[in-house]
Amino acid sequence: MNKNSGILSLVGFILAGLGFLAIMLSMIGVQFSFLLWLNQLGQLWSFLIKVLMVIAGIILVYIAQSDFSGED
Repeated sequence: MNKNSGILSLVGFILAGLGFLAIMLSMIGVQFSFLLWLNQLGQLWSFLIKVLMVIAGIILVYIAQSDFSGED
């Protein structure tokens, strides 16, 4: 098990959670103040970056929880 798996899992959960919340909040017209720069890119690019945040967070959690040492 990787010694940094806890930190990597936490970062992954935060990234996925923020991405998911940003998508949900944008549907009702509310936005996080630190993600306002995404709206300057356009609605499509903003949405795609938020989806990539969710996917990257899920991948980070998966990698952190995986055991790559193999089966003995």
